[in-house]
Amino acid sequence: MKSTVEQLNPTRVKVTVEVPFAELEADFAKAYKSLAGQVNISGFRPGKAPAKLLEARIGRPAVLEQVVNDMIPTRYSQAVDEHDLKVLAQPDIEVTRLEDGDVVEFTAEVDVRPEITLPTYSDLSVTVEAPATDDAAVDAELDNLRARFGTLKGVERGAKEGDFLSVDLAATVDGEPVDEASTEGLSYELGSGTLVDGLDAAVDGLKAGESKEFPSALVAGDHAGKEAIITVTVQSVKERELPEADDDFAQMASEFDTLDELKADLAEKVAQQARAGLAGEIRDKVLDALIDATDIPTPESVVESEAHAQMHQLIDQFGGDPSILDQALAAEGTDRETFEAETREGAARAIRSQLLLDAVAEEASTEVSQEELTQHIMFQAQRYGMDPNQFVQQIQQAGQLGSLFSDVRRSKALADVISQVTVQDTDGNTVDTTEFFGSREDRNADSAEAGTEDDSTDEQDADA
Repeated sequence: MKSTVEQLNPTRVKVTVEVPFAELEADFAKAYKSLAGQVNISGFRPGKAPAKLLEARIGRPAVLEQVVNDMIPTRYSQAVDEHDLKVLAQPDIEVTRLEDGDVVEFTAEVDVRPEITLPTYSDLSVTVEAPATDDAAVDAELDNLRARFGTLKGVERGAKEGDFLSVDLAATVDGEPVDEASTEGLSYELGSGTLVDGLDAAVDGLKAGESKEFPSALVAGDHAGKEAIITVTVQSVKERELPEADDDFAQMASEFDTLDELKADLAEKVAQQARAGLAGEIRDKVLDALIDATDIPTPESVVESEAHAQMHQLIDQFGGDPSILDQALAAEGTDRETFEAETREGAARAIRSQLLLDAVAEEASTEVSQEELTQHIMFQAQRYGMDPNQFVQQIQQAGQLGSLFSDVRRSKALADVISQVTVQDTDGNTVDTTEFFGSREDRNADSAEAGTEDDSTDEQDADA
């Protein structure tokens, strides 16, 4: 077999493979056996007819077609390995020459990971928001906790933000009632914005028994995307009374005996939340800075395929009816063309990020230990509320285990970059990123130790 590679553009190559017939003896034998099992020839048991007789019955072209179709995947994979191509998608294959008894030639055009020149990470710098852990944030957490133990009390005044209402809704489109958009006795917190667009403004100031009409676009049902006239009637208005913030409340709502102990615990939780938010902001901004500083050729066909898959999945969620999606988008003030463009841009950025972090990981020889992969799987299983063993079975069946491995490797590669980037907060303080991502030395040591343990386990298994 002989193969060559032609670079069509930075992200796409053309592989040309020539296979002499002398190397196809095993492929012909396999094809004869397969075809013989499909053809009944008098005097021979299924699968036992001689090759010459089989060819006479079905024709030489059918045999050649079977041989070529069967041998292409293997020879293509061999060519990919020979030239160390890092393919990103399925190839477009074409048989370009077939000379019976002499040679078969085919070409495969495929997207590959481009060569990426990485910047000097220490030249990069980002600025993140200084985390706020002041008394106001702690008081807000305390108020949220008090609200969980609050009681509702009816009031005769007009409704205001934070009140709990019982409302009736009725909708009409072009004067005709819309039953699926009408309801009675619906509980609603004024200001939450969780129901019909425009409802908050309409009921603000209304007392029990009062009604008001307002226009709003429907987002679901047969009339999705159409403007309706909504009539809201307030049946009751209740305000939430919060318990006093004192030692008695601390004992009722927590394991602490005093309010000061409870507030100290809430302060620690606020600080933890701030640190978690800061870690995410650092990760996102460093990745953005890295992308901006790097020329990353984008494989357009891969982007198109990913964007198409996302749109197809979204349409499936609307029962496979694109018109319903169009109506929902119209209700959100956009259209299909704009949404598809945004989807494509999101897919392009995600693919650029993956290509970039793969290049970073390759340059740094980033390794992933079995323990790190297991921890990631456990985290993902918990995220989806699944048993870890069941989660592993599902990702294995879906062929996604390699994808999870890549996610961990990219995350480690980005952490290495973060440790070399200058990160400051808006107060001008330098942020110690090792608090969130650890140090490069510790990560490398952990990976090396885990790798040694894995090798030792493998040797023990082999000896056993």
